[in-house]
Amino acid sequence: MGGRIIKAISGFYYVYVAGAGIITCRAKGVFRKNKITPLVGDQVKIEIISMEEKEGNVVSVEERKNSLIRPSVANVDLALVIFAMKEPNPNFNILNKYLVSMEKQGVESIICFNKEDLCTKEEIDYLKSEFSKTPYKVFFISVKDKKGIAEVKKELKGKTATVAGPSGAGKSSLINEIVPDGNEETGEISEKIKRGKQTTRHTRLIVVDEDTFIIDTPGFTSMSIDDILCQELWNYFPEFTEYEKECRFVGCAHINEPDCGIKEALKRGEISKLRYDNYTEIYQELKQVRRYR
Repeated sequence: MGGRIIKAISGFYYVYVAGAGIITCRAKGVFRKNKITPLVGDQVKIEIISMEEKEGNVVSVEERKNSLIRPSVANVDLALVIFAMKEPNPNFNILNKYLVSMEKQGVESIICFNKEDLCTKEEIDYLKSEFSKTPYKVFFISVKDKKGIAEVKKELKGKTATVAGPSGAGKSSLINEIVPDGNEETGEISEKIKRGKQTTRHTRLIVVDEDTFIIDTPGFTSMSIDDILCQELWNYFPEFTEYEKECRFVGCAHINEPDCGIKEALKRGEISKLRYDNYTEIYQELKQVRRYR
């Protein structure tokens, strides 16, 4: 019997089987022997131990389209990264690190800025201007006012999307709007520190319809991309690519070198200053990591 892993906790795998519901499974010992770890999102074959008790074993994992390291999920088509525009204020360093991570893993990303209702027109226009200089689709929404939800849901149709963002961004509330019976627990914002209480504790796959799935992941407050070398970082800022060939020097870091195509594009307003400033910040972080290894 075939199904898809929707949750994995402490050695138990919860497998959704069309027409049969959710079967609680253990993994066969062969997985440990072959050093294979089933992941949320995996298509698997299972054997039924008891249909009455809905228990079984995972006996094989089908070939994966891909598998991500952060988050640890499989067969993903799209990353929907959601940040609040206010309460909490967006940490663009973390946002751009997440986008870099998805670029490295070959997954398309779209950006969703929530809580538009808390912002001025000038604040919204600033982010629209900065991110219009990137290849990413960007949505400005208000889950509270149910604004922009339909447009986001349309982007997810026919795909398996991993949804990620910091605690308090409204990720669980957005998923509740997209999947009203998804049983997402929502949290309140701490008035004292203006940060969200983390409400998602385990990665899980939610069935939206027969060809659309959402993978919900725990909120994060930091992001590490230490597996990337500082000199290769620019490759994961896709808007830099067309200007890099204009650099005078091979191996240009795009920071202090003269005649740098990327810095010239920045001066012309063709590259986002917000993104470029984050690039230089992350570059220096990665440079320090390499220095102390």
